[in-house]
Amino acid sequence: MKLSKHQTPNGARWALDGRMLPPMSSLDMLLKLESDAIADMLRMAKEESGAAADGAALPPIEPMQEVWASGVTYLRSRDARKAESSVADVYQKVYEAERPELFMKCIGWRAVTSGAPVRIRKDSAWNVPEPELVLVINAHGEIVGYTAGNDMSSRDIEGENPLYLPQAKMYNGACALGPEIVIANADAMRELPVSVEIHRPVDAVASDKGQAQGSLAFSGETSISRMKRTLEDLVRYLHKEMDFPHGAFLMTGTGVVPPESFSLQAGDTVKICVGEVTLENAVS
Repeated sequence: MKLSKHQTPNGARWALDGRMLPPMSSLDMLLKLESDAIADMLRMAKEESGAAADGAALPPIEPMQEVWASGVTYLRSRDARKAESSVADVYQKVYEAERPELFMKCIGWRAVTSGAPVRIRKDSAWNVPEPELVLVINAHGEIVGYTAGNDMSSRDIEGENPLYLPQAKMYNGACALGPEIVIANADAMRELPVSVEIHRPVDAVASDKGQAQGSLAFSGETSISRMKRTLEDLVRYLHKEMDFPHGAFLMTGTGVVPPESFSLQAGDTVKICVGEVTLENAVS
């Protein structure tokens, strides 16, 4: 089952498998339930769903729900962050430690979804997308679904000093999610593929000659099976000293990092696929 959120003339509405749910339905309400109750409620809702979903896609999150993120969960991510930093041993220690790196990425109303632009910071010269599995977690700390995420990052800002991480990771247009949530447990996610393609427009001369309108600037793929940490451990640490009465989203880190010579440019298009979900955004 897949949940999506749409803009309608009467406001935001949730849909299940492409059919509108009742107007009062919300992800906030759903994530207050335990996982078994969520599955039961969605099965009943599917039998009573209404018209086909219509209207522009919205981020599949409620405005006041939080998106958190994990770092250095893949060997490739550790190597990339060591390369960008003047204190590389910090990332080695995090990779080997029992406690994961966790940080807040954004509040729900700041997230964008497929079709909306993501941004690169004006005060940064080295920017990359980070394709990630995003866990959907209920108020009881159970993994109940997933979506695709783009954890936009300014590598030069973080590399200058690890304490600049919030500025490298948190800014307008830095978090893309969706466009839908796949209802699933952690066991269904352990082998999910994760891939990214970055397309860059060709110049006007090439366009005039009838060549393709964009070229592949970078592509890469990995699998959740390559993560050093388990999904359950990441969730357990997130919930150690914090409650999430409305549920939460957790980005699980990236195993796909472009080479050091690459930086995003305005006009690029980033396409991320995580399992059954495809997220696509232009860069501004």
